[in-house]
Amino acid sequence: MASTEGAVEDEASASTQGNDAPNLPKASLKRKTNKTQNQKAKKKKTGVKRTAQPRFTVHEGEDMLLVISSSTSQNDGPVWAHKKKKKGGKKKNATIKGNGGKRTTGKKKNTKPIIIRTVEKKEEVMPPMFVAEKPNDHRWGQSLPEEVLVNIFKMVVMQDGAVPFLCRVGRVCRLWNSAAATPVLWRKVSVGHCWIAPGKTQQPKMQSQIKDTLDWMAQNRFSQLRDFSLHHWTKNVDHVVNVVSQFCPRLSALTLSYCTGLTELAFQSLGLHSCSLQSLNLQYTEFQVEGLLTYLESHGAQIQQIWFTHGLKYDRLLAAISRGCCPDLELLEVNTKLDSKDGELPLCVQALQMACPKLKTFRMLNVRPLQKNMRNGAELALGFPLLEELCIATTSYSYMTDKYLWDVLFGSPRLRVLDLRGCSRITSEGLAALPCLELECLFWGQYFSSHVGTSSLRKGLHAVTQKWGQTLRQLDVANQPFSEEDLEVAMRHLAQANDADTLRSLNLSGTRITTAALRSVIGQTTALDYLNLSSCRYLPRGLKRIYRGQEDIRQLLDKLE
Repeated sequence: MASTEGAVEDEASASTQGNDAPNLPKASLKRKTNKTQNQKAKKKKTGVKRTAQPRFTVHEGEDMLLVISSSTSQNDGPVWAHKKKKKGGKKKNATIKGNGGKRTTGKKKNTKPIIIRTVEKKEEVMPPMFVAEKPNDHRWGQSLPEEVLVNIFKMVVMQDGAVPFLCRVGRVCRLWNSAAATPVLWRKVSVGHCWIAPGKTQQPKMQSQIKDTLDWMAQNRFSQLRDFSLHHWTKNVDHVVNVVSQFCPRLSALTLSYCTGLTELAFQSLGLHSCSLQSLNLQYTEFQVEGLLTYLESHGAQIQQIWFTHGLKYDRLLAAISRGCCPDLELLEVNTKLDSKDGELPLCVQALQMACPKLKTFRMLNVRPLQKNMRNGAELALGFPLLEELCIATTSYSYMTDKYLWDVLFGSPRLRVLDLRGCSRITSEGLAALPCLELECLFWGQYFSSHVGTSSLRKGLHAVTQKWGQTLRQLDVANQPFSEEDLEVAMRHLAQANDADTLRSLNLSGTRITTAALRSVIGQTTALDYLNLSSCRYLPRGLKRIYRGQEDIRQLLDKLE
């Protein structure tokens, strides 16, 4: 091998020394071309990275995203490749290594074979789809497809809300900013008050910045906004309502909670721009009643849900609804604070039934309705034929009687939820006479009544459980003074009639329930996962507590047996 290399070097040196002077520039040119070729090869190895096209496609389904790799397509291979050399061209002079450095060999007919070392080409490995360049590289978020990132943001928005989450993640990078700006994520927005140090107020400059920020969000993010909530704002409420109504043509629900300064201008803006508004929530918010009444008289036909807090100056609002300004109303809730002294609310049930025949949910929380008859005395109303939920819970004395309850529910066969907590005048006979046959939730506990523990014994609970035993899912008779025998018969009817095993929650707190009655109902209702036995004086010690979960209730059954 050494002799062969020496012969090659001697021959190469003899050929170069034997050439004439004009041949010297040619050799130098050849060296230059070889040098430029080597430089080009190096540039190809260590040149600028070319951005590879994505090797996947993203398909969005109803509840998932499919990331499908395209490596099995017909164009399998690298995204870009080197150009192949054409065949039949002139062969370049080979370069050899010797003791004297790199030299070129000319074309000769009779030359000895030259040994050239070749380097094997490595197969090009396709880059993975979503793998960081280095093990410690934390830029994984920049490699996610935007569709996947949007769905991740959607899950967080459903749990924590759009603001301030989307505002913060939009400052991470351009990809996250583009994903956070997706209009689908901004369909429901809730804005609270800005934090202020105790004892200080917002400066005018801060108020101006808040207004500018909300204006920018309305113009650039709220194109598909449908549900907007504003809480605890004492200034600029009219401005916010005006901006949201102008730039959100699809707004269907507006909530203003614990806000002040709402004037007639805000309701005028809603009437001009919010043609799709269907839900209006004004709980614990101070507003001009004249402005809202004017709005309901002109655009009340599109309102389907309304919440407001009871007050002396807001009684006219319920009277306007009873006159028929909201014929398509499906939800009506009137509430007040627990410590409020003005809880009496005059209500003409017949007029409300005629004005709102589509009502499905009717709630009067901590409000004591006073029965008010129509002037002509004619009962032309057909009740609430579509009513599914009635809530008349109160923390104080209640005027609700069996007759009043019948006047409300005599035409409501679809009732599912009945909340009568605090209504001490309602009897078992009155409940059993109601026309609803598929009641699922009955809340009849006496929590705040001053007569708890002092009233006389009652009877007839077994008639209630016998009527609705097949459909009841939740039953609450806390602090009801039924006798031991009546409770035992009622529990027996509830256990025997519950063939479908639908009972989930049972509240017997403060009652005279016994171990025998308790054993009968627990042994049959295997789906029961909540049982309240606190303050039950007729049970042994150690059992008077709240049981959560089927396993906990099974352990109670073992103790009773």
